[in-house]
Amino acid sequence: MIERRKGAHARTTAAAPGGRWPALLRWWRAGFLRIRRFRPAYPRPGRTGFRRWIPSWRQSLGLTGSCVGVLAGLLAIMYARTGIPADLNAFATQQDNVYYWADGTEMARTGDINRQDMPLDSVPEKVRWAALAAENETFYSDSGISPSGIVRAATKMVTGGDTQGGSTITQQYVKNAYLNQDQTFTRKLTEAFIAIKLDNKMSKDEILERYLNTSWYGRGTYGIQRAAHAYYGKDAAQLNVSEGAFLASLLKGAALYDPALGTEHRKRAEERWNWVLDRMVAIGKLSKEERNGYTRFPEPQAPPKPAGLTGQNGYLVETARAYVDAHTDISEKDFALGGYQIRTTFEKPRMAALTKAVGAARARLAPATRQADRNVRIGAASVTTDGRIVALYGGPDYLEQGFNDANSSVVPAGSAFTPFVYAAALRDGVERERGRPRTPVTPATVYDGDNKITLRTPEGPYWDRSGKIAKAANDGGKSWGRIPLKSAVAQSVNTAVMQLGMDVGLERVGKVGVQTGLLESSLGQKLPSFALGTATPSAIRMADAYATFAGRGKHSEPYSVSTLMRNGSQVPVEKPAVGQVLPQAVASAVDDALREAVRRGTATAAKAAGPDAAGKTGTAQDNMSAWFVGYRGTLSTAVSLARIDPRSQELQPLDGIGGMRKGATGSPLPIDIWTRYMTAR
Repeated sequence: MIERRKGAHARTTAAAPGGRWPALLRWWRAGFLRIRRFRPAYPRPGRTGFRRWIPSWRQSLGLTGSCVGVLAGLLAIMYARTGIPADLNAFATQQDNVYYWADGTEMARTGDINRQDMPLDSVPEKVRWAALAAENETFYSDSGISPSGIVRAATKMVTGGDTQGGSTITQQYVKNAYLNQDQTFTRKLTEAFIAIKLDNKMSKDEILERYLNTSWYGRGTYGIQRAAHAYYGKDAAQLNVSEGAFLASLLKGAALYDPALGTEHRKRAEERWNWVLDRMVAIGKLSKEERNGYTRFPEPQAPPKPAGLTGQNGYLVETARAYVDAHTDISEKDFALGGYQIRTTFEKPRMAALTKAVGAARARLAPATRQADRNVRIGAASVTTDGRIVALYGGPDYLEQGFNDANSSVVPAGSAFTPFVYAAALRDGVERERGRPRTPVTPATVYDGDNKITLRTPEGPYWDRSGKIAKAANDGGKSWGRIPLKSAVAQSVNTAVMQLGMDVGLERVGKVGVQTGLLESSLGQKLPSFALGTATPSAIRMADAYATFAGRGKHSEPYSVSTLMRNGSQVPVEKPAVGQVLPQAVASAVDDALREAVRRGTATAAKAAGPDAAGKTGTAQDNMSAWFVGYRGTLSTAVSLARIDPRSQELQPLDGIGGMRKGATGSPLPIDIWTRYMTAR
């Protein structure tokens, strides 16, 4: 026991100051003295003059080794600290959004970047090898970098100036997808490090696929799929090796090799095309026999006009885009990245017919010689009873007039609003005495249709804001006497309809309008004139609301997008449900009155559309607008006409429009457009 205590004490003493520490210090000192012996003797002893400053070969070798070691260490640190960026450059992931007609054919493309991903196995193998022969024939065997290119970059850095090409396809993809286009040594070095790491992380095929989908091919296109369409009007999968060789030529610099840009460009393109095909033979990817078959340059098509927003397409895209925004969870930022395929409800034949019908009406105007024909705005829309917007006319050209007149909420509906007053009365009855039960009304209920009748409330005469008893007036001052409500609607008898609105209650009238499809924001103030259409619904909303009458009281909100995809995957988009918002008997009674308007009322010009036509004309107070809204079968169409001062954006009267006689109100143009369109085949 005593001996063990002594051992423990000895160990403690050795660790104490003055024990082990002096021994360690002596060991460190000895090591330092040994190292000093390797310190180069400089200036060199035993030499005189300038020779004492010339390093020995051992010193030169040691200095070089030290520099190489330090440089290698720095590169190792930089390599370790350089990671593959998490975010791709915007244009490397951004694609264009493609809009389609209801039948699935392409309608328009939008987006700053014209790009769409194409799986590598959909690109013919020889087309792939054309790109590899042109840019990086050792792609499948190299490590992802070009040492000679990096040496050139270093040389240019030392001698001054920017770096040049010589990158592998992996490096080019890294530059396109992650970095900027600056030709500096630092960027080149970062590019090489990321390329090596990417080559270790991804397969060669995956890198090649991404490269082909992000490369710039000119004509506003990124990626081989869009390039194939831009130059040859076909999918990349349909390219032959000759066409692929030309597209591969563009990778060197699209601005230099597009034949459409001039004679010199075409000459360069043909030389480069021949060179690419010859390189394919040299690396064993194209037989001499097949090469000999390609002696004629594959002339690209002329640059296509963008399938974009010209004409009516812009209004259609705008409408569909707004629907996606309101009925999906897609943020504006995500949608801007593109890649979406939007199948719309717009039917190309109906669009063509509607555009043609409006064009025929516009041809009757003479804005150059007739003041009344200037600043004319026409909006039109067709909506089915299940809510599909199948056609619309937003203006002469979206690029000329971006404001969509089919979706405008500035044009008063006029007497085209009266069916909503009639529907509210039939459904809710009227209140003639305050506090007494509401009285049911029918289409046969008689009202006073005389001119200048006094408007009454349940409490008595209605006093306007100027302190006078309000009176209602008919167009042309005509008195109709006692008239059934059905006829009052069909004949646009203002006095009877205004009093009916007062009896029903203007809030109830507005509620029916909203339930059938109008927006609350378009209704405006509920004054007595509200019953005669001071509300300003859009043509889309008016067509949708009338579709409720055509659908026997069933209503669906209007929609313009049927399906939404992104790169082949379905994206959820809300579709409105169809619901019964009016009793079927009420909707049928309104339908009967609208058919009466065509048979013998104010809309007899619409008879040409067929015996099943139903609709209502509309003229606003002070002749500020004209409408026709009607339907045949399951298709409802609204046409609005107004004049809007381009400076003040205020409505101007339609007096004299189209050469109409002085004092005439309204215009026959809306009903003419409607009839021509609805009878088109």
